Amino acid sequence: MANRAIKYRAYPTTKQSVMFAKTFGCCRKVYNLMLSDKIEGYKATGKFPTVTPAKYKNDYPYLREVDSLALANKQMDLQEAFHNTFSKSRKKKNGFPKFKSAKHSRKSYTTNNQKGTVAIIDNKCIKLPKIGKVKAVIHRVPDDSWTIKSATVSQESDGKYYISVLFEFENTVNPYVADKTNAIGLDYASDGLYVDSNGNTGTNHKYYRESHNKLAKAQRKLSRMQGSKKHEVKSNNYIKQLRKVNKIHRHIANQRLDNLHKMSTEIANQYDVVCVESLNMKAMSNKGFGNGKATLDNGYGMLLSMLEYKLSDRNKYFIKVDKWFPSSQICHCCGMLHPEMKNLAIRKMTCNCGLTISRDQNAAINILKEGLRLLTEVARN
Repeated sequence: MANRAIKYRAYPTTKQSVMFAKTFGCCRKVYNLMLSDKIEGYKATGKFPTVTPAKYKNDYPYLREVDSLALANKQMDLQEAFHNTFSKSRKKKNGFPKFKSAKHSRKSYTTNNQKGTVAIIDNKCIKLPKIGKVKAVIHRVPDDSWTIKSATVSQESDGKYYISVLFEFENTVNPYVADKTNAIGLDYASDGLYVDSNGNTGTNHKYYRESHNKLAKAQRKLSRMQGSKKHEVKSNNYIKQLRKVNKIHRHIANQRLDNLHKMSTEIANQYDVVCVESLNMKAMSNKGFGNGKATLDNGYGMLLSMLEYKLSDRNKYFIKVDKWFPSSQICHCCGMLHPEMKNLAIRKMTCNCGLTISRDQNAAINILKEGLRLLTEVARN
C-alpha cells in the first residue's frame, strides 16, 4: 500500500472559520498542558508520565466542543517529539520539545477518517467532523479505489485555509522501462537555478527580488503602525496591514513553487535518468558565500525533492553524486584536473586539450558521467 496527500484550497463559512480557530487553540492548549505535566512528572519521579487529552476535559470544558481526534493526534505528535529527542537510533537528535506559541506556531490540526467522517462530497465540498461540509476547490479528483485516511486543516499567514487529504491506495508496479541512455546532468547555478549537461539554463526568475520593492513598502507601513510598547494590543489596521505583508510573502512562495513544479515535471517527462549533486543548500546560503539571498530565492533544494518523487512515480532514475566530487575541476574531454577552478570567479575552463567551455556546463557533464557510472555499479551488484 502507498500513501499520497492532495492539498485543496478551502472556503469555510464564518461559523466554520470560528470552529477552525477554536480547534487550533484547543490543540495548542492540550499540547502545552501535556508537555507541562510530563516535565513536572519527571521532576517529581524521574520518569516522564503518560498523559492523554481526556485528563483535561473536566478542568477545561471547552475542549469537548472540538474534534476529539484532533486532540488525540496532538498526543501522538508529543510522543513522536519525545521519541525523536531520546531515540538512540537517530544519528541527529532533535532538541527537547518546546511549548507552542499562539503567535508563532503553525495553525493546523489533523483528524482521522472513521467510517466516512472525512469525505469528498460531489467534488465540491470536504466533510469534516464537528465542522460539516466545507466548500473547497477539488482541482484533482482521486481514483475510486483510493481510501481517505486523514485530513489536515491549516490556515496560512495570509488567512487562507487549506485541507490536505491523505489517501491510501494499492501500489501497482509501473510497467515503464527506463532508457538509461536518455539521461541529463544538472549543476546548481545561483544565477539561473541550474545549468544542464546540454548547456541549457533553468530559469532567470528571482521572485523575491522582483517583489522586493513592493514588500519593503508594505513592511515600512506596518512598522510605522507598530506601537512603542512590546505587549501593546494591535489595532485592526495593524492586523490588516500585517495580512497584506503576509499575502505578498505567500504570493512569492506560490510563484516559486509553481515554477519549480513546472520545470521538474518537464524534466521528469523528458528524461529517464537525472543526475545531480547532493548539495547542502542551507550551508551554501550562509554569509560566507555572499549569495545567501539568491540561493534561498532559487529553491534548488525543493526542485531536487520534486524531481526525486516525480521520477520515482514514473519508474525512472534519480542519481545523487557526492558533493565532494570535483565536477568543476575535471575536463570532461580528457579528464585533466584543473585546481585553479576552485576559484569561483573563473567562469570558463580552458584545457590543454583545446576545450573551452562554461564551468557550469562542464560540471553538469561530469555529474552526468559520474551518475551513469554509479547507476552501472548498482545494476551490476
